[in-house]
Amino acid sequence: SLKVRVVVDSQYDLFIADASHPAVRIEHTRLIDGRENSILAGEWGLSLHLESRRGGVTSRYLLDFGYTPQILIRNFDLLALDPSRLDGLILSHGHMDHYGGLLGFLDQYRGRMRQDLKLFAGGDASFDEKWRKRRGGELVPWGRLDRAAVAAQKVETQNCESARALGGPFTTGRIGRGSFERVLENSFVESAGHFTEAELQGRLVPDQHPDEHATAYVVQGKGLVVISSCGHAGLINTIQTAVKVSGVAKLHAVLGGFHLGPAPQDYVEQTVRELKALAPDVVIPMHCSGGKFVEAMKREMSERLVVTNTGSLFTFGA
Repeated sequence: SLKVRVVVDSQYDLFIADASHPAVRIEHTRLIDGRENSILAGEWGLSLHLESRRGGVTSRYLLDFGYTPQILIRNFDLLALDPSRLDGLILSHGHMDHYGGLLGFLDQYRGRMRQDLKLFAGGDASFDEKWRKRRGGELVPWGRLDRAAVAAQKVETQNCESARALGGPFTTGRIGRGSFERVLENSFVESAGHFTEAELQGRLVPDQHPDEHATAYVVQGKGLVVISSCGHAGLINTIQTAVKVSGVAKLHAVLGGFHLGPAPQDYVEQTVRELKALAPDVVIPMHCSGGKFVEAMKREMSERLVVTNTGSLFTFGA
């Protein structure tokens, strides 16, 4: 069984209605008993607390860390999550809206966490300098995750460039590129160790996200649950990679950021068509999935669409 708690997402709706779905138990968080004068906060970014149970053994991971430590720490505290019970940390890819809260979170909680804590990243590119392109075309620096600062907190980084079991979840390793999807060009990278002519000349190049990996679970009697934190490599590519490395063809659920906010309408429509063919029981879009995707889901797969909120808890399986 698997429980996914939304610690940080891009919105928080105090008045979200109760909801139910046959494939997942949904518990939305509004005011918190005993903390009624404090509310959860949303910001651009994503962080998910993952708790799975298998054969009487429970594992807990924090997947991504939002944009700022202030929001991550605030929500972590309000949701009464315990850092000492985390078995590990997972970074989906090296963008600030996914790693930005990490170092501050470690500053706050490292002394209460297990000594052998590890950060599971998708590859060395997670630590490269990133750049963003403004609407007018100007490139502006977007920072990088400081590997040395992570190590200074006595957290070992382990790269998961190929699929890896983590004692509950598994990571997919590098996401394959076999579908119609393409990486949407909205971020650039300054990297060493690559071999294109542009990179050898030290120029900024579009980020192809070789470090992006997804986190997935196999839920007994239900099938595969795929968590795409941002989906730069494509939602369909992500699912296909998780199916390939797990050997489980039944797609029970897909959730997270699908990076379809900046995508053209025809691209979104094709994604939804191909997702429908994969027949997931439930789809829970978050973060960067975008309004066009949600509207297309309402037209084509409304019975499988679940709306989320910062603080929501989703339970898959018994």
